[in-house]
Amino acid sequence: MKTVITDRSGIDEAVKLIQEGEVVAFPTETVYGLGANALDEEAVQKIFRAKGRPNDNPLNALVASKKALYMLVESIPAYVDQLIDVFSPGPITYILPSANKVATSVSANLPTVGVRIPNHPIALAILEQSALPIAAPSANVSGRPSPTTAKHVVEDLDGKIAAIVDGGATNYGLESTVVDCTGEIPIILRSGMITANQIESVVGACQIAPHVTANSHKYKHYTPDVPLYIAHSEMEFNELIQKETSNNNRIGVIVPYKHYYAHKSIVKEYILGNQEEEMAHNLYDILRSLNKSEVDIVISTVFPSPIIMDRLSQAATTVK
Repeated sequence: MKTVITDRSGIDEAVKLIQEGEVVAFPTETVYGLGANALDEEAVQKIFRAKGRPNDNPLNALVASKKALYMLVESIPAYVDQLIDVFSPGPITYILPSANKVATSVSANLPTVGVRIPNHPIALAILEQSALPIAAPSANVSGRPSPTTAKHVVEDLDGKIAAIVDGGATNYGLESTVVDCTGEIPIILRSGMITANQIESVVGACQIAPHVTANSHKYKHYTPDVPLYIAHSEMEFNELIQKETSNNNRIGVIVPYKHYYAHKSIVKEYILGNQEEEMAHNLYDILRSLNKSEVDIVISTVFPSPIIMDRLSQAATTVK
């Protein structure tokens, strides 16, 4: 399959392809999504094949409006309306009881479905013009770091999907906050830029699921091409440097700023930044740039953001 790469001038063609049952990658404010008609089982299966995604791993559905969101779900708690009014369009996905409108594989045979209203002009234009809910997980091969540029999508999916709409780098660079809204209070299932404190300030209560704080996930995510270790203290950092130096490894480090740590064995510094928005914007690009031709191993220091540490911990070969 030849993958057509276009810019926002190709939105009409992207809409046509999706309506015809094809898969198209496009930017959202979080990461690039891999979109297909969420009502068409055959189209949705193309997403799973392109990504190599396990069929028991459900997909989110993107919609253009609150009205479109409510058409896909039922038994909606009152607090959801408040959350949508404050945070949507935006980087938040609501898990709600499914009205069984989407294809079966979107929800992976679960009684719930995740729905989000993205806040990106290209994503919204595609949704509005297609008049469809669009199943859209991240546009990467499963297990790889999520894509924040069209170049990242090309690296993983060129020749596997119909088209890629290049809208430049995404705004946030991290996936949406996923919130279980099937109970009396919202429960965060995946951390993101919208925090528990923000949600609590709107609806009065919010919990974080135990697996989020424990970094326990069923599937491996964000895996770089070289081993990645996390040092939780300066002592651990020094010990890892000494160990890998004695093994004659070329060492890369993920650090907040240049010359954070000087050692002759460090051959590459990957500068993540020290402000949360900057770190989020840089993280996946850095994880994708870790290259065996440049380094044998990468050591990351600890960063002050729980969201960033959640993603780094999932990417790590061993969490030190």
